[in-house]
Amino acid sequence: MSLAPDDDSAWEEIRSDWRLRDDTVYLNHGSFGPPPEPVRAARRAWLEQLDGQPMDFFVRQLEPALRGARARLATFVGTSADNLVFAENATYGMNVVAQSFGLQPGDEVLLTDHEYGAVTRIWQRASRRAGTVPPRVGRLPLPFESADQVVDALMAACSEKTRLIIVSHVTSPTAVILPVADVCRAARDRGIAVCIDGPHAPVQLPLTLDALDCDFYTASCHKWLCGPFGSGFLYVHPRRHDQVVPVVQSWGRLDSDGVSQWDDEFFWSGTRDYSAYLTVGRAIEYFEEIGLDVVRRRMHHLAHHARQRLVELTGLTPLVRESPAWYGSMAHVPLPPVDARSLQQKLWDRYGIEVPIIDWGNRQYVRVSCHIYNTTTQIAQLVNALKDSL
Repeated sequence: MSLAPDDDSAWEEIRSDWRLRDDTVYLNHGSFGPPPEPVRAARRAWLEQLDGQPMDFFVRQLEPALRGARARLATFVGTSADNLVFAENATYGMNVVAQSFGLQPGDEVLLTDHEYGAVTRIWQRASRRAGTVPPRVGRLPLPFESADQVVDALMAACSEKTRLIIVSHVTSPTAVILPVADVCRAARDRGIAVCIDGPHAPVQLPLTLDALDCDFYTASCHKWLCGPFGSGFLYVHPRRHDQVVPVVQSWGRLDSDGVSQWDDEFFWSGTRDYSAYLTVGRAIEYFEEIGLDVVRRRMHHLAHHARQRLVELTGLTPLVRESPAWYGSMAHVPLPPVDARSLQQKLWDRYGIEVPIIDWGNRQYVRVSCHIYNTTTQIAQLVNALKDSL
């Protein structure tokens, strides 16, 4: 079967792997990405083992299984397993970094004005606890034109007190792919650490963490990778291993070797459902079986199509030019002035369309997530609904 990126019918069989409700046009994978049936089945199998004999599962099976799942994930994201720990999501991982980094009075953290709101709150609290100044916010110039433009703006926003830069790999409110490798190189030249917030990157973008050479990278596996909800990871560069501590202190490991290295502390955080972590490998296999390049071309084709149709409707110019270097699987298009919350609710109530309408920078935008279960017909439904509603 040929899987041409622009042929909806070719993807029909794969679309059937998702069990989305019949009353829903789901164009919000970037917020909550539902898993396909093979991933759900794999998680159910792990839960059967857990519920069938908890003592055997937790004490004898869990640690080897977690190590195997972590090794599979590490290969996928381009690093050693010793540099990764599982986390429930990117937000949890970011909290680990905030608790561990060791800000001192006078130190500054730099974020961008495109950062996810929860991340901003995490570092505001971390700065308060350290008795230092609130995070600085570097404003990225609009429209986006070059990687150098982004890097120069961030470096100009740094001061001699900046110790850490927080930057999204793919921004949440604006769906922009940022040149994080260039940011890391520029920051290293100035002795500044970098933490990349990357929940939208795995699958949407090829990822080789060792090549980035960032200090920390946190991501969710429930978004574009379509892993179970409650699965994510934190990458820590070897130069930072010794300073990282878990948010939740427990046994660390249950075997007789105890705790001997940084990642041991993260294996056991208490009695809980670990099946989401153990299923991440099946999510990776699912997309590798289809072909990651094929998947990315399909998602970008849909996002490109949505962007074109929405620009035709509104006549407004997006924040980035037409290039896969700047956007991947999410179309992000300005809207005329609207009440964002009311419009989003109306699209659901009247048309059964789940899509975020975002307030950002005193303007409103529609952010359309396009995964391989979506179709051009669904995009047409959104465009027609907006035409009636604006």
